[in-house]
Amino acid sequence: MLTPPEIQSARVNPTSWTNQNSRFLAEIPTNVRFSASKNPADLRKSPSIICISARKINIFSSSAAFAQDVIKVGAVAPKTGPLAGGSEVSYWPNVHLWVSDVNGRGGLNVDGKKMMLELIEYDDQTNPAETIKAVQRLVDQDGAQIVLPPYSTGLNLAAAPIYARYGLPMVTSTTTTDQAAELSKKFPNVFITLGGAKPIAQGAVDVLTKMRDAGDLGNKIAMVNVADAFGIELAETAKPAFLAAGFEIVYESSYPLGTQDLSPVMRGAKAAKPDAFVAWSYPPDTFALTQLAQVEDLQVGAFFTAVATAFPAYGDLFGASVEGVLGVGGVDANSSVFQEYASRHLAVTGAKPDYWASAPVYASFQVLEKSIEAVGLDNAKIIDHIKNTSFDTVMGVLDYDDANNNPSFWTVGQWQGGVFKGVASTGREGAVPAIKKGAWK
Repeated sequence: MLTPPEIQSARVNPTSWTNQNSRFLAEIPTNVRFSASKNPADLRKSPSIICISARKINIFSSSAAFAQDVIKVGAVAPKTGPLAGGSEVSYWPNVHLWVSDVNGRGGLNVDGKKMMLELIEYDDQTNPAETIKAVQRLVDQDGAQIVLPPYSTGLNLAAAPIYARYGLPMVTSTTTTDQAAELSKKFPNVFITLGGAKPIAQGAVDVLTKMRDAGDLGNKIAMVNVADAFGIELAETAKPAFLAAGFEIVYESSYPLGTQDLSPVMRGAKAAKPDAFVAWSYPPDTFALTQLAQVEDLQVGAFFTAVATAFPAYGDLFGASVEGVLGVGGVDANSSVFQEYASRHLAVTGAKPDYWASAPVYASFQVLEKSIEAVGLDNAKIIDHIKNTSFDTVMGVLDYDDANNNPSFWTVGQWQGGVFKGVASTGREGAVPAIKKGAWK
């Protein structure tokens, strides 16, 4: 399948992390990036417009007849700012893959007519105000008929009112919140695919409890979090759950999103002599905290970091040291559906999917695709169809409950044998037992 230059420039090369370890480690967390763009400022100047298909198409010279057969699809997410690293792994490659897959099949079947997808991208710079402005521009100026949801919990929650104002279906895939019931009442167009904070936190508690009961660790925990919607909600949910399970929290700390130096956090955690370390972190801090744990020689029976632990680049960068590292997410690594999706992801984008959010991101696009093909481009009908339909996706069956929440998702995964495997979920098959974290290598 042909891949346009615009996508080639955004490819992630997992091996480059290994080849450039010394430079990368010196730059954490300020320059953690998963984009090959050499000039991030260029990404902010204007949207890139991409049309992908099994044959080469130049949308700028398309005939009027062809233009009538095009659906404009808008996507807005970070390409710069603190969350650019995560979106360039989990979000943007799946946007490109989905458009490529749909156009490779001849387009979306809308009311019996095949329509190709034209992709318009905006960088929101990890800024909620820019996310909202981009959505408005996509609808009011660009004429986008499909607007994909943003990236991350905070940016999705900030943008929910503008999606509701336009009546857009908002099938989020990178939002973790326990407010699904409240959100669906206020914004009936919003759907939560990735799960809630409470099940994820409880999954971590359950895994560590089993490890403690098996003699793999004691009951002292150091817990830190990034101070944004994601990290705060998970930390506030996890603390009472750990205490109720009989753990003692010997160290707590939070840090602002984009913090440049996390060494005081790790030194403080080590000084508390914990048996387990838990961080509700975003990609730059996940990488930084893991590196600092090795620098400080933090020896614990369980080491848990959140977003980006499931990234293939995490395993590439830290090598054998990742064995036994726990994190949010996971997959059924033996699933033939996931394996086929992962192979296609690599072939089209040049990068492997991560082992947590990548599949839900793509699955959320499948939900939109199947709903549009079932009821057309009427947003109200699309939203109603999503509420009342069970979907076969790359993450398995996806069936939203009465609160527009996906009740079955992976909560905890662990690096075992070079793969980030699911060890706990709220109803997914394929979990493996967790193992004790060994020494850093």
